[in-house]
Amino acid sequence: MDSSETISVEIVVFNGFDELDALGPYEVLENAADAGANLDVELVTLGGTTSATGNHDLTIASQGALSDHADVLLVPGGGWNDRAVAGAWAEVQSGDLPEAVRMAYERGAIVASVCTGGMIFEAAGLLDGKRATTHQGAIEDLRESGAEAVDARVVDEGDVVTAGGVTAGIDLGFWLVERLFGADLAIEIATEMEFDRSDDVVEA
Repeated sequence: MDSSETISVEIVVFNGFDELDALGPYEVLENAADAGANLDVELVTLGGTTSATGNHDLTIASQGALSDHADVLLVPGGGWNDRAVAGAWAEVQSGDLPEAVRMAYERGAIVASVCTGGMIFEAAGLLDGKRATTHQGAIEDLRESGAEAVDARVVDEGDVVTAGGVTAGIDLGFWLVERLFGADLAIEIATEMEFDRSDDVVEA
């Protein structure tokens, strides 16, 4: 991916998503853009609904509809472990979001998940035979899916990147900055945000 061209990152939110799963990496990536990285970061919804309400009752206004041209598609989790009526479990039952993720992957986007967003990737058929991680409460579900479950903050398999539970989304954001724009920028942003990055990253 050519970092001299603007890289489009879409973070898809849906009813029942975990707020920090989405907003943690969003802030990291927006800070990278503010520091000069060629990034366009948007919180989007499937089908262009105007908002989504997270599992802690925070309502987020959508900045647009999930497109067919994002370079990076990031998917949060939430609502999987308790099989909530809204959240990752419900999105898998519906099938629409897993299908959208699969289509993004097939057209060449990097797809990245936080927490139980990884189970949406599993439903999309993207984790078979790949190393991946998710929230510890769903690790057995991940293992049973055919993925090689790894206990790590971030697992990068190239075109599919997964992160562990909730706060690991911040580490994912920094890892994407490092991967796309270099370690120096990631260090600069982490220093500004006063965040102690984890080095618990498994690469392909």
